[in-house]
Amino acid sequence: MSDPHADAQLSPLEVLARKNAEALLGGGQARIDAQHKKGKLTARERIDLLFDEGSFEEIGKFVMHRSKDFGLDKEYYLGDGVVTGYGTVQGRLVYAFSQDFTVFGGSLSETHAEKIVKIMDLAMKNGAPVIGLNDSGGARIQEGVVSLGGYADIFYKNTLASGVVPQLSAIMGPCAGGAVYSPAITDFILMVEDTSYMFVTGPNVVKTVTHETVTSEELGGASTHSAKSGVTHFSCANEVACITRVKQLLSYMPQNCEETAPMLPYEAGQNESRPVLDTIMPENPNQPYDMREVIEGIIDADSFLEVHQNFGENIVVGFARLGGRSIGIVGNQPAVLAGVLDINASTKAARFVRFCDSFNIPLLVLEDVPGFLPGTDQEWRGIITNGAKLLYAFCEATVPRITVITRKAYGGAYDVMNSKHIGADMNYAWPTAEIAVMGAKGAAEIIFKREIAAAENPEAKLQEKVDEYQQKFATPYRAAHRGFVDEVILPSQTRQKLIRAFKMLENKVATLPRKKHGNIPL
Repeated sequence: MSDPHADAQLSPLEVLARKNAEALLGGGQARIDAQHKKGKLTARERIDLLFDEGSFEEIGKFVMHRSKDFGLDKEYYLGDGVVTGYGTVQGRLVYAFSQDFTVFGGSLSETHAEKIVKIMDLAMKNGAPVIGLNDSGGARIQEGVVSLGGYADIFYKNTLASGVVPQLSAIMGPCAGGAVYSPAITDFILMVEDTSYMFVTGPNVVKTVTHETVTSEELGGASTHSAKSGVTHFSCANEVACITRVKQLLSYMPQNCEETAPMLPYEAGQNESRPVLDTIMPENPNQPYDMREVIEGIIDADSFLEVHQNFGENIVVGFARLGGRSIGIVGNQPAVLAGVLDINASTKAARFVRFCDSFNIPLLVLEDVPGFLPGTDQEWRGIITNGAKLLYAFCEATVPRITVITRKAYGGAYDVMNSKHIGADMNYAWPTAEIAVMGAKGAAEIIFKREIAAAENPEAKLQEKVDEYQQKFATPYRAAHRGFVDEVILPSQTRQKLIRAFKMLENKVATLPRKKHGNIPL
């Protein structure tokens, strides 16, 4: 605890040395030891892991709170529970704040918030990402409304910075009440298994109000939010893995909305053919396969970073590199629910598409979709509005957009999945593509209903009509004749075609009609 009277007998240089040493101790050694016993790192240890060695410059190290109530006038700590500053991560400028649980449980005060807002302002002025390392018990209750005002100041800056600079939130401990909304506004949330949790109201309040008995982990732990709610994009085994993932994520992103992501050196080989893709599609059109195998067959080796892996698993999204270029990938997943679009898949993909468009990351769509998931549950929970989010996201995106239809592209889902009609730049199809209003069986049953009913052998007649529809419509060629598909390609050619197409599109310029902003169907 800072004691100004202790400086009276010291020289100015000694005072500075003492204050620096005191600031580094946060809430004191006993609390640091307690943090370690919980399996958690301290705020400064996390900063050291995140930034390139020796590059971090701290801002506001000696800031203290201004409160006098409830005994706070007798307890001051330099830094006031948050370490803020800037440095380089993999050689690139990054701003960060790291909350210190050893000081008042990392609770947010007026000055704590001011420190965070200051680095967010600097990040926007200088066009660099902001990383939040969150470990806080929430608002500092003793400060009352000024603490709440501090949260609102941060939320406002998060919103202004959205789409200007990348914002990443790593949840390294508790994150409750008002504290959850700042991460929720940021672009990506990462959580640590067993030591971090997020919820608006804790287990005790839940029990009082709803009479449910639930643990913090069940209510808002990493596994809950990565699989059930979709609040968090990455669930990490420990804090070191979490910070490593933050660095990996940053490597796919530009510094700000005016720049493009770093291009890695890449020498095009004589032959970019990938013959394995020619054998990936099952002979039976209803048999599943793993879209991740298609992705791995197209992209640069070991470059795929999947986002939201455990949520909305019927669609796969993530970052990858193609010929050294950073791209965002959205692919239907036939191995889960046949790859249908439902509420979770639609919102998951829409969010990812909007991030990529915000930061000039080209989009690759791999399509195998039989439609939207039917049923009362989906309809009553708003599949119409939620499906429209993905449609809106693609329609609004001005980055280079390429679609490859691998198999099914049925009904409205064909339109939604980055079709030529909603602004895709290039659309390819494999010979196995089926582009139609619906599956052949369903179509035949509707179109030839009377003919089938009147036949001597209705089953044989149905199969005859299914085959007829299949040959006429369930192919890529009708769409290719119309120009809705630019080229039907061999699967093994896909990588080469995409490298060339993204290269061709790298100077694409597209503008939206003049407006304040659109009204996305939320």
